[in-house]
Order: sequence, then structure tokens, then C-alpha cells
Amino acid sequence: MNAKTDHIGFIGVGLMGHGIAKNILAAGYQISILAHTNRIPVEDLITRGAREATSLKDLASMSSIIHICAPGSPEVETIIQNLMPHLKSGTIIIDCSTSDPKSTIRLAADLEAQGFHMADAPLGGTPVQAESGELSTMIGASELVFNKIKPVVASWAGSIVHMGQNGAGHKMKLLNNFLSLGYAALYSEALALSEKVGITTPQFDSVIRGSRMDCGFYQTFMGYAVEGNRDAHKFTLTNALKDTRYLGAMADEVNLANPIGNAVKNSFALAHAAGGNGPEDYVPHLTDFIMKFNKVKK
Repeated sequence: MNAKTDHIGFIGVGLMGHGIAKNILAAGYQISILAHTNRIPVEDLITRGAREATSLKDLASMSSIIHICAPGSPEVETIIQNLMPHLKSGTIIIDCSTSDPKSTIRLAADLEAQGFHMADAPLGGTPVQAESGELSTMIGASELVFNKIKPVVASWAGSIVHMGQNGAGHKMKLLNNFLSLGYAALYSEALALSEKVGITTPQFDSVIRGSRMDCGFYQTFMGYAVEGNRDAHKFTLTNALKDTRYLGAMADEVNLANPIGNAVKNSFALAHAAGGNGPEDYVPHLTDFIMKFNKVKK
């Protein structure tokens, strides 16, 4: 494939997908996007030169490389199942979702058996970084497929690491999210205890910010806890719970005891069960649920 002659298909132009698709267009690729329930990103991309596909069949008929940004493996599996009868020989599907590696490996084998290819390229970063083309990605694919997709991926990612064969990218993404979501659970519990013993959240932040305990994730997380910015880190509690469940399944697969992973999962399960399951209930809002559960008043 000559990268600049590839026609890119894109499914899922939501919080992360819009920025990725915008940067693919800016790099000079032709792109077709599938209709999305939120028309705002769709219309914006159309004004930038994207074509709106009317169906998966329509999108598949034109595309040599197809990106998928979906909530998780069940959705990715359904999309690929419906795409497969219409794909052109040699088409590469790039799954940018945070998916179950076991499902990814199975899908990749099914695609290869029919003359297609797959790469798992989950995302590191925020919607702001997606818009600026500065995401990171960890890719699971054969060397051949990785080299074919790298020029396209470079249009939207500032950091690209080839982790190994199919599934390796999604395994690394779950490990990455274990750390970030573990931070979120720790911060939420620490802030609840802090308030309970008479140390305010701003006081807590004045000690941690700028110290060795500070980091980029801490700063976006505390954008809500300290400043009240509900959109400081737009990653939903529902997706957090899904990712920690995938992590648990991965640990179970290799008979690894992961008590900390389960504790983190249970923090998000508590928030989800208590009503934190909407499309605008984001990870930093976990603090509210942990405080409420512990009867802490700020």
C-alpha cells in the first residue's frame, strides 16, 4: 500500500475519534466516516472534507484501512462481523478501542483467515491530545501490518510503540489503565479521608502538587476535585469499570492474583452502582461517590 493513496474508513467519531479523524484529514488522506448519533463531530468533519458513509457496506467498499473507536469488545466484534462480508482483500482494521486482548487475538485470526488484517492500537491521552494529534498508541500487529499503518497512525499519534503481535497493544493498554485508574481510586479515597480528618481538598492539593507525588494524571483529576471542572478528564466511570474488568479477566487467564486490581475495580463498581453510569459521569467524579459512601461533607 502507498499510504497517501489509502482511503481511510472511520467508525466512532466521538470524544477521541473526532480528533483522530480530523488529523488524518489534515495529513492529506481521503476519509469516510460512519454516521454517529452526535451530529456535531460528523458535520464538522464533513466541512473539512470527509465523506459520510451510509452503511458499513458503503464504508468497507471504499476503504483500505479502517479505524474503529468503540466502547469495548462486544461492539468491536459486532462491527467487524458486519464489515467482513464487504471488505476488500488486504484491508487492515485498526481497533483503537480499549478491548479484551483475548477477543482481539480471536478477531485477528478470523480476519487473517479471510485475507484481511488487524492491528490493535489503543489510545493513550485525552480528547484534547486527540484534537492536537499528540496521542500515544501501543500497537499489536505483525511487522508487515505495523509498517503499512505507521504513516497513517503518525498523523494522529505523537508516540507510537510496536508492542508485538495482535493483542499485545491491548494488553499494554490495560496495564496502563490499571495504573491511571488505580491513581484515581487512591486519590478519591485519600481525599475522602483528608476531608474526614479536617484537611480540606485545597490544602491536600497544596502539598501534593509540585511534589514527587504529582503527575499529569493527578493534575487533570484534581481539575475537578479542586477547581470543579467537570470536563477536566473526560473518561467515563462506565469505561473505567469495563477496563478494570478486562484487566481482571487478563489476570485470571494467566492465574495471577491481583488483589489491588480487584480493589480498584470495586471502587468503580461502587460508583457505577450508585448512579455514576451516565455519559457525562467521568473518572474524577469518583471522589463524589467515595465521599458520599463514607458520609463525608466537603
